[in-house]
Amino acid sequence: MNFQTQIPTAAVLGPALAVFALLALARRRGGAPGWRGGPLVLRVLTALYAAAAVAITIFPLWVYGGEYRNAMPWTNQIQPIPLLTADVSMLPNVIMFLPLGFLLPLFSDRFTRGRTVAVCALASLGIELTQLLQYIALGNGRAVDINDLIANTLGGLLGYAVLRAARRAAALRGVLDRLSAAPTTV
Repeated sequence: MNFQTQIPTAAVLGPALAVFALLALARRRGGAPGWRGGPLVLRVLTALYAAAAVAITIFPLWVYGGEYRNAMPWTNQIQPIPLLTADVSMLPNVIMFLPLGFLLPLFSDRFTRGRTVAVCALASLGIELTQLLQYIALGNGRAVDINDLIANTLGGLLGYAVLRAARRAAALRGVLDRLSAAPTTV
């Protein structure tokens, strides 16, 4: 049987964001720490960022079957050699992970540069593995590229650097301190 179908982004991320909104509302009304004022804004911004990143990297989900299914071996979808095809097309990946590197240290002072970069690298690896599993299970055509992992991780590092620079500026430090429960370390 030949078929192809699409699972739209809004069908999955819309309900996920609605559940987050209900959770945030319940936590705020219950007086849970970190669910009022600036930290609540930080959580909402992070949820919207995560939804956007997932929408860009995972969705829409295409499911193919029969003759429509991609017949290439899954091993052909992997680009394991770093920087072999590095070019300006890596820039969107760097930009996509800038917010993650910026937001993580606002949650906790435990997100040092090394931990922030490690979390960004793991998040990127998770995206690449999900894309590979989508290819294997659903037959879609996303490639898995080590350059994406490198660019995403670099974006996280740059986001961390931007936050550090912003915290040094007196005008921005106050805004960032109101968003964050983490103490300011310059």
